[in-house]
Amino acid sequence: MSELLPNHLAGRWQTGGGPGTPLFDPVLGTELVRVSNAGLDLEAAYAYARDEGGAALRALTYAQRAGLLSGIVDVLKANRDRYFDIALANSGTTRQDSAVDIDGAIFTLGQYARWGASLGGTHWLPDGETVPLAKDGAFRSRHVQVPTRGLALFINAFNFPAWGLWEKAAPALLSGVPVVTKPATATAWLTQAMVADVIAAGILPAGALSVVCGSAQGLLSPLQPFDVVSFTGSAETASAIRSHDAVVRRSVRVNIEADSLNSALLLPDAQPGSEAFDLLVREVVREMTVKSGQKCTAIRRIFVPASCYAAAGEAIAAKLSRITVGNPRNETVRMGALASRQQWESVRAGTAALRRHADVLHDGSAAPLVDADPAVAACVGPTLLGAGRREAACIVHDTEVFGPVATLLPYDGWSDALAQIRLGQGSLVASLYTADTARAADAALALADSHGRVHVVTPEVAAVHTGHGNVMPMSLHGGPGRAGGGEELGGLRALGFYHRRAAVQAAAAVTDLLDGTAPEGVPGH
Repeated sequence: MSELLPNHLAGRWQTGGGPGTPLFDPVLGTELVRVSNAGLDLEAAYAYARDEGGAALRALTYAQRAGLLSGIVDVLKANRDRYFDIALANSGTTRQDSAVDIDGAIFTLGQYARWGASLGGTHWLPDGETVPLAKDGAFRSRHVQVPTRGLALFINAFNFPAWGLWEKAAPALLSGVPVVTKPATATAWLTQAMVADVIAAGILPAGALSVVCGSAQGLLSPLQPFDVVSFTGSAETASAIRSHDAVVRRSVRVNIEADSLNSALLLPDAQPGSEAFDLLVREVVREMTVKSGQKCTAIRRIFVPASCYAAAGEAIAAKLSRITVGNPRNETVRMGALASRQQWESVRAGTAALRRHADVLHDGSAAPLVDADPAVAACVGPTLLGAGRREAACIVHDTEVFGPVATLLPYDGWSDALAQIRLGQGSLVASLYTADTARAADAALALADSHGRVHVVTPEVAAVHTGHGNVMPMSLHGGPGRAGGGEELGGLRALGFYHRRAAVQAAAAVTDLLDGTAPEGVPGH
C-alpha cells in the first residue's frame, strides 16, 4: 500500500483513519499515494486557525504579511522541480501545461507580495471618502475595511492543485485571514506537498495555513458567522454549499466559481485569410488542448459569421490534427491526460451527448495514443463539433464537457451573436477577434454584463496578449449567473472578500485621525 499523506490541522500533522483513498497516475494507472481525513476533529482545527493563526496574522501589518508571501514564493521556487515531477505523475500533464499551474501560482503570490508591500504599516483599509453628516462638518462618516476574525475555507477543483490554492491564499493571508484548504482528492498530492514545504520552512504563524485531504464530509458544519468559503467546482456542489446551514443560518460568506460555457467570437470584419481570423483559430486550438481542455476558462463555444463557418471549421480541424496525445514523458507529446479515468469517462459521455446534436468536424479520439495504453490511460484526443443547424444547438449552450471539446456555431448578424452567447447564462470569459477597434470596444461593453472578463484580441496585440484562458492576478476572475456569481483576484480588489466593511460615524477629530493613518493608493482612498 502506498504512503498515506498527513493533514496539517490545529498546528500539527495528523493522519486520517482507515486505508484512505488512492491517487493514481492517470497515464500509467499506478497508485501513487493515499489520502484520508477520517476521524479528524475539524471543529477543534477551525477554532485553532481562528484563535491562533488569525490573531497572529492580524497583529501584523499589511507590509509584514506581504513579507510572508515573499517568503512563500522563495520556498516554492526552491522546490519547483519536485512539483513538476508530482504534477507529471498525478495530473498527467506536459511540463508546459504544469507550468500554467505551478508557475502561475508563484507569479500570483509574487504579485500580491508586491501589492501588499505598498499598503505599508497599517492594519485596515479605507473605503471611499470621509463625508459630512452635519452641516458644519463637525460630525462625519468614514467607511473602513478590517480583516474578518474568521477563517477562509477553500474547496478547490482538481484541475489546478497549485494555482487553485495560492490565487486564493495570497489575498487571504495578505488580509490577515487564516486559510484551511481542501484540495480535490484526485490531484491533492501537489497541494499537500506545497503546504508541507511552507510549513516546514516556518514562514507563517501556527494555524495560519492548514490542509485537509480526503472527503468533504462535514467540512462546512464547524463554520462560524465570520468565516468565509471560496469554492471552485460544479454547479451541483455549489448549490449544496449555498443551501448548507452554515450559509443559510450563520450567514457564512461564500464565493462561487462554477461551470462556465466560455466563448470565442469572430467579428464580421475578420474574414478567412485575415490576421484576426488566424488569431481566433490559433487561440481556439490552444484553449482546447492546454491541460487537455481542463480549465474553467477554456473556450467551449466558437461563434463565427455564417459565411465563415466552413472555413473556420476546416482551419481549426487542420491544426487539431497535428496535436499528439499520450504519455507526457514522451517529448513528442503535445497533450497529456485528463486528471483521472473517472474524468475520462465523464468527458466521453458528455461528448457522446453533444455528438447526437452536432456534426463532428474533427474526431481526435480516432488518433492513436503515444506511449500510452488506451485501456488504462485517461487520455483522449481533441474533438471539434459543429452546430450548423440552429434547432439542434440548444444542448451546446447548456452542457459543458470539461475536456478537449468545443463546438463551432454560425451567427447571422451581431444581435444574433449576442443572443446566442447569452444562452450560456453567464460565463467567466469571452474573447473577441477583430481588426476593428471601435467595434471591439462596443462589443466588449455589450458582453460585459454577462461575463467576468472580456478578452479583446486585435492584430496589434497578437504577440503580447495574455491569452483567452490565462487568469492574470491584475484582472477579475469570476462571472455572473451560471459561472457562479463570484469574484476573485482583480488586484487589491480581492482583499474585499476577506474584510468586513463598517461605517465609523464620529467627530471630525476622530475621522481626521483615521484619514491620517489610512494607506495611500488603495481602492476607495
